[in-house]
Amino acid sequence: MDSVSPVNDTRTNSGAPEPLNAITLGASLTATSLETSLAWYRDVLGFTVARTFERDGKMYAASLRAGAVPVLLTQDNGARGSERVKGEGFSLQFTTAQNIDDLARGIQDRGGVLESGPVDIMGARAFRLRDPDGFKLVISSER
Repeated sequence: MDSVSPVNDTRTNSGAPEPLNAITLGASLTATSLETSLAWYRDVLGFTVARTFERDGKMYAASLRAGAVPVLLTQDNGARGSERVKGEGFSLQFTTAQNIDDLARGIQDRGGVLESGPVDIMGARAFRLRDPDGFKLVISSER
């Protein structure tokens, strides 16, 4: 059994580990085509491009923002196979004070396809959609 150094011990007085106290969450999504995904997030959803990253003159990542929420897109290097399924088992939820129906309509007007909604669910209004690689996104109102 590993011993815990008293200097680095983050246990509470009860002996339980100190709970994680995160202050932000960032998402990093691997794109089959970074250019396609970047255009979709920017032009269809309305994200802003904070920064792009290049190596040997070729873009390999883009840092995006939806208000205060960061999302990093990276180019899939194909090491796990070009046809691998992405985004299974989770979804990203973006909460906003904006009008959900107006956002959904604008996304559709710019070529986005909603999977569902807008609907009222659990005290909020929300809709769902998928990005070009199949990552699931939920955009909802504040509760």
